Amino acid sequence: MSAFGRFRRQVSRMAGRSFDQPEVSASQAEFLRLVGRNPAISVKAAAAELGLAPNSVSTFVTALVQAELLVREADPADRRVMRLSLPAQVQRTVDETRRRRHGLIAAALDELSTDERDQLVRGLAVVDKVTGILHEYEQGKRR
Repeated sequence: MSAFGRFRRQVSRMAGRSFDQPEVSASQAEFLRLVGRNPAISVKAAAAELGLAPNSVSTFVTALVQAELLVREADPADRRVMRLSLPAQVQRTVDETRRRRHGLIAAALDELSTDERDQLVRGLAVVDKVTGILHEYEQGKRR
């Protein structure tokens, strides 16, 4: 766990935070980055992607819409579904931060040998599996 935290903090220090406003928490910034990668994502899909309860996401959405960092619109095909997107300036900020992060990580990965990159890919697949198992524990699908 500490390695993931150090990795995330190191990348953030070097690439800069997407949102330096005090009213935007790290979780909200992560949420905005998700919406930036997936314009028109539904609230339900965003909650599932982040592994959060839909009511937690609804709280984020309300706060971020009020701060004018997020746009919420009813889906024209199903007015019960809310679609999320970012205002143009916020989208540009998210895109630029993503470009910086990807550039830094790509440069670091280029420093690894082919074998090290292969090991990393295999290790991340295992981490993804463990994350799925933990999610099943949380949902009561496993003991």
